[in-house]
Amino acid sequence: MTLLVHTFVRGRSGKPHLLDDPPDGGDTAGFESCRTDLWGSERVRALGARFLPELASYDLYVEPEDIEDFLAECELLRPHAGELDAHCGYREGYVGERLANITAAARRAQDVGGGVLVW
Repeated sequence: MTLLVHTFVRGRSGKPHLLDDPPDGGDTAGFESCRTDLWGSERVRALGARFLPELASYDLYVEPEDIEDFLAECELLRPHAGELDAHCGYREGYVGERLANITAAARRAQDVGGGVLVW
């Protein structure tokens, strides 16, 4: 299985509605194992992440009011992508590519007043 990242908006009922995938196909957030091996790892937590580690336990919904903080978390992790690749045993560039997809979804959410779902 693969973790996916999507931008969503909430309808009148409060139910999230996923927006169309980006044309470049950048909707992957990692392997299913990334929930614990990467995003939920102690190393990511030690870097100060608070949103992405939630994936170790459940799907992540980042609500519109938290998008700015979520983008800041992505930027916090970006300079450490290479060391996270090595620590997790991923090929060089893997974590940076996943962070780019997640960041792009968050920027789309920011543009439409929506949120981000990683599942």
